[in-house]
Amino acid sequence: MTSESFEEMLAGGHPNSLGRTIEVVDIVLADSTRLSDLYNCYFSTDEIVRLRTSNAIKRISLENPEWLIPYIDKLISEISNINQPSAQWTLANLFQTLSIFMSESQRNSSKRILQKNLETHTDWIVLNNTMDTLSKWAEKDLTLKEWLLPHLERLAHDPRKSVAGRAKKIKAKLM
Repeated sequence: MTSESFEEMLAGGHPNSLGRTIEVVDIVLADSTRLSDLYNCYFSTDEIVRLRTSNAIKRISLENPEWLIPYIDKLISEISNINQPSAQWTLANLFQTLSIFMSESQRNSSKRILQKNLETHTDWIVLNNTMDTLSKWAEKDLTLKEWLLPHLERLAHDPRKSVAGRAKKIKAKLM
């Protein structure tokens, strides 16, 4: 086992590479008590570390979503305020994965965060992941569906094919 901190392990290299993210994920999966060390990397001053932290947290949530239950409030109150696309698109994924564990208050807070992100973000991955999560929730939430449809119409005209295509597909599914 390495004596390096997770922040050191996640730093450096090209931003589009995983670097040592998988190694960090494997360490946490082998010892869940290390999850807090990984979570704290969200507060690194290094944007690449925060990007890889998001990737690692998402991977862990897919393996053991229940491990993130104690972090739901922190995701809502802390990570939602990180002005970085990777944090915001990961939140959309995490909120979807963790929604079965959320209280009504947590779901409402998560919904407001994602609605704000859909209204204000321009990053194509944030928009696509946010549309996906909101559309799944809108299947059982008529008020959300009514709010979402005009935003899908707007995004259906986005110049980026992935955003426009996703918006059209989701809108057709919800209609």
